[in-house]
Amino acid sequence: MKAQDLFVSSAALLSLLAWPAHGQDIYKCDVDGRTTYSNVPTSKCRKLVLDPVNVAPAPKAARTPTPSNFPKVDNQTQKSRDDDRRRILETELAAEQKYAEQAKKALAEQEATVLPNERMQGGGISGGKVEERLQPYKDKVALHERNIEAIGKEIANLR
Repeated sequence: MKAQDLFVSSAALLSLLAWPAHGQDIYKCDVDGRTTYSNVPTSKCRKLVLDPVNVAPAPKAARTPTPSNFPKVDNQTQKSRDDDRRRILETELAAEQKYAEQAKKALAEQEATVLPNERMQGGGISGGKVEERLQPYKDKVALHERNIEAIGKEIANLR
């Protein structure tokens, strides 16, 4: 498709998108291998079925009351469940903190180590090779820190 044909097709499409909606039909046509759009049908056109544009805000859903046969949990049972959840989350938080410390220690050890293939001929260190080697360790530290943050938020949201 030539650039000029592409421009004409694009311009035609954009003009149709800006077309005021008067209930007119829009047709997609294939003329000599080019796609065009028109409001006049021909034998090489097919009618487009377009959804109307809804400019009005959606109505707010009415709040439905809880059905009387909906299962209910007494306060003591719910408190017990909440306490169990808090205990589980605190256990997970402690484990993540432990894993984060281990990951930080492993990163520090790797940062202190320079492998032979990371040394340059002049005696310097190739920063790119070091960063490539350290990235998985940094990723692991970041993962545990994100987990700690997420678990902390969960604990803060408990009743």
